[in-house]
Parts: sequence; C-alpha cells; structure tokens
Amino acid sequence: MAKESSHAVRAAGVHRVVVIVDENSNPFELGCATEVFGLRRPEIGRDLYDFRLCSPEPRTLMRDGFFTLTGVAGLEAADAADTLIVPNRPDVEVPRRPAVLDAVRRAHARGTRLVGFCSGAFTLAEAGVLDGRRAAAHWQWADSFRARFPSVHLESDVLFVDDGDILTAAGSAAALDLGLHVVRRDYGAEVANSVSRRLVFAAHRDGGQRQFVERPIPDLPDESLAPVLAWAQERLDSPLTVSDLAARAAVSPATLHRRFRAQLGTTPLAWLTGERLALACRLIERGESRFEVVARRSGIGTAANLRTLMRRETGISPSAYKARFGPQAN
Repeated sequence: MAKESSHAVRAAGVHRVVVIVDENSNPFELGCATEVFGLRRPEIGRDLYDFRLCSPEPRTLMRDGFFTLTGVAGLEAADAADTLIVPNRPDVEVPRRPAVLDAVRRAHARGTRLVGFCSGAFTLAEAGVLDGRRAAAHWQWADSFRARFPSVHLESDVLFVDDGDILTAAGSAAALDLGLHVVRRDYGAEVANSVSRRLVFAAHRDGGQRQFVERPIPDLPDESLAPVLAWAQERLDSPLTVSDLAARAAVSPATLHRRFRAQLGTTPLAWLTGERLALACRLIERGESRFEVVARRSGIGTAANLRTLMRRETGISPSAYKARFGPQAN
C-alpha cells in the first residue's frame, strides 16, 4: 500500500482522516474506516476525505497473525490528521505503545477529532484524553474498562457515543454506524445516505440504541418489522402514532414495542422521531428554506418543534444546518 493517501494528491481543504494501525489491530474495523472514509465517491461527484494509514512500525502483524501490513506511512502522519482513528485490538489488557499514546495526546492537544472503534476506547483512555468524558465500549469489556478507568463515564449498552471531539463505538458493526454518523455530521444526511447505500447498510441507527438485540433474525417471517417500517416511511408527513404502527402490524402497542426492542434495539417512538428528523434534514439539504414547510412535510409539526428536535439531536439549529449543508454551501 502506498505511503500517501488513497487519493494521489490531497485536494485543498479536504478533511484528512488518518488511522493508526498497531500490532494485533482488528482488520474489520480497519475495513470499516476504509469503506467509509477511504473510497472515492464518483456517485457524489467529489472526494469527501483524504485518507491514509500509519503505523509505528514498518511491518505490522494484524489480528492473530492473519496477515502483515506493510508500506504505510510512519506514525508522524498522525500529526497531520483532522480526524484520528486510534488502534483497537482484542488484547485490551496489554498496554498500548507509548509512541501511539503520545501521538493521540498530541492530536487531542491541537484539537484533532478522535475516534475509537470497539476496543479503541481503551487506547483513548490509556492516553488520558477520556478522563471526565463520556465513552462507549463493547459490552464484553465494560467491567474491565470501568475497573481500569474509573474517571471515564462509560455508557453501557449503546452503539456509540458522540462527545464532541471524541467519538467512540461499542463494537465491530457499530464502527459503521459511527462512521456514517461522522459523515452525517460533516456533510449532512443526504451525503451520508449516499455512502450508506453504497455500503448496503442502514443509513441511520441512533447511537443510543442497544448494542445487541434479543432476536436478530425473527422466529417467524410475519413478525418482521420491514413491512410496517416501509409503510410508515411513506407517510411520515401524516400524524402517525405508535398505535397506528401497531394497527398496521396487526399487533398490540405492547407487542410492537417488544418487537422494536428485540429487532431494532429501540422504541417505536424513537424510531419514528429519528426517521422524521432524517427527512427534515434531507428537505433542508435539497433547498427547502421554509422551516414551517419542513416541519409539516416531515411530520414534526411546527417550526418550534423542528428547532427543538434539531438542537437536541444535531446540536445546531435549522438555520445553522441550512448554512452548513444547504445547496448554497456546496
């Protein structure tokens, strides 16, 4: 692999994402980072990120010796990152290299956004940058993490945590959820949806959803939520309620709630609210500047409700979202 980024020449102003790969790193999370941040996007018409890998050693033995990574940049490449993805690996009790921890500390000090996938939270915590901060980690290592890093506010049983300039994902598949969340933060819902379509992956799973579901594959085909989800997505501008969803699925609201929890790891109301917000964001990105219209067409109701929901979920107002992701921003 060439030492330069996957894009031969870095485009001016393109956000640089650097992944540190260390001994025994997990290849799946590395693949997730590459898929989300490292590919060209001809379907979008522009490059979203400048992407490169780096390592503290010229040869890096990956997870359990399955393969060796060579030819990537040295650890100094981390000093040029706008977003730095830190190493993760299964041997969480083994201390990280001091050089890697120093690179993480330097990045944090200069304001670089830090991302940890799965056990990457251990790397961030060892570097001391998570003290007093919120984080997610795989449920399997939650007790170990709390015992070693009591000053970190570990949020159990969530997919990922966005704590501003430090973001952590709980597990392997959640790395894709967090990666798409980062794209959504950087470029808006429409671009994130395009990336997710290429991945053939769900465009949006909220970070607060549970890490695992009780029944990933429904026991009975007719218990699948897919038909009622598709039906609701076509009617988001209608005053849908949980009772409406339950009636469409021909079950009681309590049964629907259990199925959402079991199959999606969230509640019907939270899913419906998330879908409406995603639609509102897409409408703004496509040029609808009348927030009353956005609120009505997305089923949120009023512009006041839209402002409250967007501030709560995205951290910015509809006006700020429009300025950042609307047509005039492209």
